[in-house]
Amino acid sequence: MAFLTDRLKSLYQEKQTQVVLFSSTAIALYGYDQGMMSLINTNYSYLSTMGIAGDSPIVGIIVSVYYLGCAAGAVLFSWFADHFGRKKSIFICLATASLGNLIMFVAGLGYTTGALAVMFFGRVVMGLGVGGIDSVIPTYSSELSKDEARGKALAQEFQSNIFGLVMAFGINLGVTVAFGEWNQWAWRIPIIVMQVYPVLLIAFIERLPESPRWFIYQGRENDAQAALNDIYGTEGEVKFDELMEAHEEEKDKYVGYLDMITPSHPQFHPTVITIMGQINQALTGYGAVSVYGPQIFELLGFPIRLSEYLTLGNYTSYFFLMTIAWLLIDAMGRRKLLIHGSLLLTTSFLLLALFGGLALNSSSLHIPGLAPAILGTITLFIATGAFGIGWLATVWLIPTEIYPTTARAQGTAISVIIWGFANFTITLLTPIMFNNLSYFIFIVFAGTNAVAGLWTWIYLPESGGRSFEENQEFFADAKEAGTWRVKKVKGGDFTRMKYPDPAIDEDGVVDAERVPLLRRVEDQLPSEP
Repeated sequence: MAFLTDRLKSLYQEKQTQVVLFSSTAIALYGYDQGMMSLINTNYSYLSTMGIAGDSPIVGIIVSVYYLGCAAGAVLFSWFADHFGRKKSIFICLATASLGNLIMFVAGLGYTTGALAVMFFGRVVMGLGVGGIDSVIPTYSSELSKDEARGKALAQEFQSNIFGLVMAFGINLGVTVAFGEWNQWAWRIPIIVMQVYPVLLIAFIERLPESPRWFIYQGRENDAQAALNDIYGTEGEVKFDELMEAHEEEKDKYVGYLDMITPSHPQFHPTVITIMGQINQALTGYGAVSVYGPQIFELLGFPIRLSEYLTLGNYTSYFFLMTIAWLLIDAMGRRKLLIHGSLLLTTSFLLLALFGGLALNSSSLHIPGLAPAILGTITLFIATGAFGIGWLATVWLIPTEIYPTTARAQGTAISVIIWGFANFTITLLTPIMFNNLSYFIFIVFAGTNAVAGLWTWIYLPESGGRSFEENQEFFADAKEAGTWRVKKVKGGDFTRMKYPDPAIDEDGVVDAERVPLLRRVEDQLPSEP
């Protein structure tokens, strides 16, 4: 017992562990909002207070306008992070998200006139804060993680994102059952509970180190060395030399947003990779599944309350399956997880269309309606796991790995901007598609998943197991080869993940395929002290 206590104390005191725990909790803000709004959307008191009908498109607009706030927050706070530091930017992001949450809580509290406008305003303000968090946290986390553990760190953070989703939906469902759908506290309590996240994080942020890469970028070498020693201990000196060498190569290469969308600029290619990653993630349809989970189970033929319980079960399964993501992301690589995830999702949505059709037409087909509903539920659980393992963390990780320091914050911000606009579109259109397409909506998502997987297979380079600088070499090689097709650049070297060579003790690497998968997974497990 003493050993376990000492080990936990040691982990708590490790700066890298603190960064992962902090970043994970911050990322959970995004997941909490998704789970929070899914049942608020159907609360009769909420709809009455806002003065809207349950089938009104305004319901979807209230949900989706948050993503526009996220897009604006990504630009604002990534600029702030570059000029004033990652920690200061994260602090302001958290304070902004907290303010937006409070505005949402008081919308219509004791009044109805103007309640809808207040709710819209609160959603946008909270989106600004969360968009900033989603932009700055992955950059900050990746800059403080080792090359071989960046994927694991971010996947663990996004597992916490799903914890936020489960927590919000569970609280929402609990107070809905306890108070009923006509009680205002059934939708206000889930909103105000979210304050736990920013309050705890703001109290803890002072313990964290600033990014050494940012210190060096600002010419503060002594602060960078101190931060590296704090984070890596005896390895700090070596890390400092490596960062200074990389900085000398990058320091005169200022990159602005306009440069990144200029086809002739070196950062245009990685920016297209970043943009398409977020578009393809939106095309999987899981932004809609997270927000409108109960409605999907209703399409499979389940009654409302049972659909809500099944949604909670699906989200809980989602959370535990994310453990597989952080075990595999640095063992198999980003590219394989994405492609295999798309294959599973395409197949799953085709099956969901079949089972949804059978459930809806069970009486005319003379089949038990429960059978396709159960099969559809199993399929949806599998699809949710496939998305979590394959697509949730990877598209957020890649932009943090393929840019130089001078463009990393802007690249991550562009990722959030596209994520915001793409999810705004998807969450806005999903209720309309539910009302007009019924179970045929699954066929639409099957097609979009196939497109996402095909694009990934052709154009996405593998960034796992390589340093930031090595990943940037791919784009120089692609320009020299005159093609963006990964298989035609450097003999297809970037279709495969690199991994430490088990045959030597040096820093050499080999194709991950030459190292058994079980060995790669074992390397991701916590080691003995």
